[in-house]
Amino acid sequence: MRNWSTFGTITKQAFEIKKNPFPWKKAICAGFCAAIPALIGLLSGNLAYGMQAGIGGFTFLYVFNEPYAQRAKKLFWVMIGLSLSVGLGTMLAPYPWLFALMVGVIGAVGTFIFGALQIPGPAAVFFVLCFSMTSGMPIDPALAPLRASLVLLGGLLSWVIGMAGWLYQPHAPEMRAVKKVYSELACFLDSIGTADYNQARHRTVMQMRATDDILLAGYISWRSTDLFNRLILLNNHANEIFIHVMERFSEQSGKLPHELAAAVRGIVHSIDHKMDTRFTFRQPDEMDEGIDRLFRKIFDADAILNEPVSKINQDIKIFKRSLPTVFGGAFDKNSVVFLSAVRYGAILTIAAIVAYSFDFYRSYWIPLSCAAVMLGSTIISTFHRAIQRTLGTIIGILAASIVLSANPQGIFIILIIFSLTTLTELYIVRNYALAAMFITPNALLIAESSTHLHKLSIFATARITDVLIGCFIGLIGTYLTGRRSASSRLPHAIAKTIRSQMQYFQVLFSAQSKGYSFGKIQAQSKMHTNFDNLKIIYTTALGEIPNNKTALAELWPAIFSMEQLRFHLNACLKIKDRPILPDESLAQILFVFESMASAVEHKQSVVRKRIPKITGFSKIQKEIADLQNALGEKQFN
Repeated sequence: MRNWSTFGTITKQAFEIKKNPFPWKKAICAGFCAAIPALIGLLSGNLAYGMQAGIGGFTFLYVFNEPYAQRAKKLFWVMIGLSLSVGLGTMLAPYPWLFALMVGVIGAVGTFIFGALQIPGPAAVFFVLCFSMTSGMPIDPALAPLRASLVLLGGLLSWVIGMAGWLYQPHAPEMRAVKKVYSELACFLDSIGTADYNQARHRTVMQMRATDDILLAGYISWRSTDLFNRLILLNNHANEIFIHVMERFSEQSGKLPHELAAAVRGIVHSIDHKMDTRFTFRQPDEMDEGIDRLFRKIFDADAILNEPVSKINQDIKIFKRSLPTVFGGAFDKNSVVFLSAVRYGAILTIAAIVAYSFDFYRSYWIPLSCAAVMLGSTIISTFHRAIQRTLGTIIGILAASIVLSANPQGIFIILIIFSLTTLTELYIVRNYALAAMFITPNALLIAESSTHLHKLSIFATARITDVLIGCFIGLIGTYLTGRRSASSRLPHAIAKTIRSQMQYFQVLFSAQSKGYSFGKIQAQSKMHTNFDNLKIIYTTALGEIPNNKTALAELWPAIFSMEQLRFHLNACLKIKDRPILPDESLAQILFVFESMASAVEHKQSVVRKRIPKITGFSKIQKEIADLQNALGEKQFN
């Protein structure tokens, strides 16, 4: 009964409609990216070429709220990848076994790259789609350069449309991110002395981390604007305000004056108005020295907004991990990104072999459905996508069959493509099943528009069969290879993260810190890589079937403390007057770190040990103590 109850709950969750707002702008732009190439082809007298160029319109589906500097590079490589996928697929179409193997390779490489770089979105799915679709086109390897060029032209149009906003708001994503930091900081100030304090603190740290990533992604070494420099300084100053509050007000029982949060929200208001209006701050009638100092720090943020950058006595320091460092950290036998990529590629290869070994009609829908289902990051999310994909695709196939049987011509095909692409992007944020209802007929219309359907029932049955087989292979493969893999790796991942934080702590507070320059500390990169991997493992473990919810819930305070500790260690790197700890104190703290890591690794409870005082950095001392307390019980037994 319990299994049936769990199954019912998971199934119900698969059909939940999210309340996310409709992305009208992105959806309409995506529709134009898909329809304009087809329209150009129609006007030039060759609709088939226009339809093939429309495949490049999938490039726009990788547009998200990233800085334009990052978007330009991402979309460029996506359109190159889609073009190569179509060209390579055309060349390998006559060789089914080699074609099946390459499907897995493309899926694995795409999954690894998107996972290592932590790029949100459809990852390898559309590369697999473009490659697989070529098996349903007329087989002629000599057409590979032409088809690849057409897709590249369609991708170039998507690049232009995706980058159009840069012309009038070149730093809009970065501005939104900095505004979110100050909004969360204001909520954090309001939460002090209330029961919401810990949640608000965590949200603020997470937003600061996300904003750091966005600003780093928007950094261009050979081009730095006045606005971007101000945003960097504003973000750094928000970090300073947060640390100042944590050091001096986090332990107090009473609430802070509401004028403080109002002043921080005034910064958001000024950013909203393009930094050309000065906000008037209101101060309480009575305040002590600590509150007065905090107000002065907020006034400094207002100065960063309005004073010339040359008058602001602050250094702009950028630390950005190199691509070799990022990929090197992900290319590890214990990396979830690497293991997920290998699993994705292997299962996809099996699905492709099944598809091309039997006499399936237009068999590319089997690996495509398998690829879409496995996009879920956990077993539960994979199960959700299997249900959503199956139901949405069946409805979509029936709709596509009716549309194709009517043999649409000319402008009607273009209008249908535009409508289906727009509806897909509108509903993908609500529920994948709804989006699949529009994705399926759109892909079929592009790939099958020239096919003459003699029997509608045969066409629909073949597609539904392919989808069911693909979903089944993806679901079973993911369940067999990943049902307990994340949970078994948690102790090792936690121990590895603690040790990397220990190494970074040693660099920061020992005499060797004087020999390092900002941005060249390997221990910092290692700490970030290990913690990011830990978060992925923990999230994946939560979605395993079965999972020990109690044990995983007990681990969350430890992961929370490691997140807070990472933030404080990262922030103090920018502080020049860090103390050099005496050898005895440093050795004791390193011993505390190693004791925690060793205990977790051997699945033992952590014995609490004395933590020496860290002058000027009491929050780091407290977070180490909190981590020790969080690991004090036997969560792993």
